[in-house]
Amino acid sequence: MTRRVRIFIDFWNFQLSWNSSMNPKQCDWRALPPAVVTAAAMVLSSVDLSDQVDLEETLLYASVDPVTDTRLRHWLTGTMERLPSWRVSIRERRSQSRSVHCRNCGAKTTTCPICAQPYRVRLEKGVDAAIVTDMLSLAWQDAYDVAVLVTSDADFVPAVERVQERGLKVINAGWSGKGHQLKAACWGSFDLDSIAHNICR
Repeated sequence: MTRRVRIFIDFWNFQLSWNSSMNPKQCDWRALPPAVVTAAAMVLSSVDLSDQVDLEETLLYASVDPVTDTRLRHWLTGTMERLPSWRVSIRERRSQSRSVHCRNCGAKTTTCPICAQPYRVRLEKGVDAAIVTDMLSLAWQDAYDVAVLVTSDADFVPAVERVQERGLKVINAGWSGKGHQLKAACWGSFDLDSIAHNICR
């Protein structure tokens, strides 16, 4: 039997954790899918599921600021999306004004008292929803046997549980010390720390 694998990667969750764990080394994104599939196969074989494992698709989900992230968008669409097996989903991240509250006097302000620039927050919209939608729709299309979810975000637990109700397996690839709730909900898991040094460039 051959087990078809789809990898779902939450770009910012992965990248920010990589930066804190592996800086200044950079991830070799081309090497990431084969390393993830090999690690997932080891998780399966640990319970005597030693079937062949084939990568069907690598899905990468990212949010970008349309003004400040032009280089990132170009890399995602011009480099990553052209690699075999990769599909990239991009959501725009818009900044919104925000106020800052002083705990001492209770005053609120929306601008910096030094430079007079407005305080802004960048909101990530739609990335988690896109991952959940694809995980569920592809599961219902019988498009994979094993999903490898590369994130530590506990918001994915309900989607994982729903996918696994169909008899499919979800393996979490997260960093050690993070995402305990998601790891517990998944059929299996492995730590990205175990493969990180093999996918550096």
